[in-house]
Formats: sequence, C-alpha cells, structure tokens
Amino acid sequence: MARATTFEHVNVIATESLSKRYPRVTALDRLTVDVTSGVTGLVGANGAGKSTLIKILLGLSPASEGRAAVLGLDVATEGARIRGLVGYMPEHDCLPPDVSATEFVVHMARMSGLPPTAARERTADTLRHVGLYEERYRPMGGYSTGMKQRVKLAQALVHDPKLVLLDEPTNGLDPVGRDEMLGLIRRVWTDFGISVLVTSHLLGELERTSDHIVVIDGGKLLRASSTSEFTQATASLAVEVTDRERELLDVLKAAGLTVQPAGHLLMVDIAGEETYDAVRDAVAGLGVGLVRMEQRRHRIAELFTDEDDREAAAQEGESRVAA
Repeated sequence: MARATTFEHVNVIATESLSKRYPRVTALDRLTVDVTSGVTGLVGANGAGKSTLIKILLGLSPASEGRAAVLGLDVATEGARIRGLVGYMPEHDCLPPDVSATEFVVHMARMSGLPPTAARERTADTLRHVGLYEERYRPMGGYSTGMKQRVKLAQALVHDPKLVLLDEPTNGLDPVGRDEMLGLIRRVWTDFGISVLVTSHLLGELERTSDHIVVIDGGKLLRASSTSEFTQATASLAVEVTDRERELLDVLKAAGLTVQPAGHLLMVDIAGEETYDAVRDAVAGLGVGLVRMEQRRHRIAELFTDEDDREAAAQEGESRVAA
C-alpha cells in the first residue's frame, strides 16, 4: 500500500512494467520510469516508443500490461480527467488551413472547459507568449512551419495545464527556429510552473533544455538521470596525436582509462579532471605530438548500440589503427 501512495502522489508521471505489444512489434517493453516536476527530455531514435508512451499517458491507447499514472491519476481508468489537466502538442501537422490562430486556440480552450470570455482572454495571452500575437488573425494555411509549431504549443498551454506533453516540437525547424522553440519550452516551466515532457531524437536539444533526461530504445529504458549527471556520463575526450596511436591506446588502457579508437582519434571516457592529466602524461611519455584534445558528447546513435555492437566497433577500430 505504501508503494501505491508513492506511485500516485510524488511523481508527475510514473510507469511500472509498462508494455505495449502489437501483433508483430513491441512498442514498449516493461518500461519503469519516474518523471518529476520540471522539464524532462524523452530521447530516443525514431520508433523507440516515445509517441506510444504519450498516447498511453493520455489514456488514448491501452497498455498491454503494467500500469502508469499521470498527476496521480491512473491512465487506465481516469483518462478523461488526465486530458483535462494535461496539454498535448502532437508531432504531426493537424491545423485547419482556413482558420486563424485565434479561432483555433479559442476553440481548443472551449473544448478544455473554459467559458467564452476566459477562452478569448487566455488565447490572447498565450499567443502573445509564443510570439504570434501580431499574426493571430491570419489563416494558418499561410503560416511558416515555425509559426504552426507555435500555434500547436499555444493550444497545449491555453487551458493552463499542470503538465504538457510535447512530441518532437522542433521537427522541421531551422537552427534559429529550434533555438527559439527550445527557449519557449524552457519558459513554460520557469515562468509558469508547468511541467514539461518533451520528446526528441536529438540529444543535444534536450541537454540544453531539460532538467532530467530519459533515454528509451526499442521500448526499453536505457538511462534516466538529471541532465548534469547524464552529461557527465556521456562525455568523452577526443585525442589526436601525430603518430603511435596504438601505443598510446595501450598506455591509456594500462592506466585504467576506458578508450575506444575512432579512425585517427582515440575516444577516452572522462572519469574526472584526472583524465586530462593522465592523457597528457601518456602523450608526453611517448614523446609524440598532441594535435588536439577536446571534450565531446556521445552521439545519440551510440546510446542505442548494445554492448556487442560496441565491442565489435572497438575491434574494428583497433584493426584500423594497427593497420
């Protein structure tokens, strides 16, 4: 009974052994994860199960097994209440082209239960927040991709939810548009206290925006931690020397460091500040030239590679260095 109380009241979202199976594919596989207040990034490659999870959390798709709660409400029995307290920004374009942003967002506010006057007031405030106030009466068919994404964000926020679920909100945006959208998402929490679950297949976006990171692949949980812990765990040192890469590789491994060859580079996992000193000492000891030594984040694809694949890649890289 104590476990049930924790499950229902402490976390914004909580799942236990949540699975979703279709005849030929498993979209979620015994997923157990807790999401606390703030901005949480849900990262995964396409097909990882992100959108499936959101549909289950909204009570729109039943789980095959396991359980989930949103704001302390059971998704299996209280989907309608959840949808009244949560905002949702879908991944795909769903906006009627001949309707203005104001008309659309007012309609969505009314659908969420706001009376007419409050719906109009909230719509004006929300469109101002997302930067569309001056364009609010134009038909949305003439909007750019970035403007359409802002309308979708506005309709998710207009009824003042306690939580918003944003599915790939930066899709189709150029770098400037991405930065602006990420800034808006961050302000949803910092300015209004609305918790956010935002999905993306781009880890770098979520590192900049989120307080917490959850990584899933093939419907399974790979990692969940604060962004600072996650960033440390996924940082490595790219080392390039003038020659004798294989010898340097052996010296670094003998010093207890985790090293992977990557073409003409050696990727050294950063265990702390001492890692930098160990690499410099090893390079100096061999008497070779240090071309560069720089910190890098692991690419998102590397997070979704199992141990066997990593070992095979390392052996292939070692062969290239030896050659």
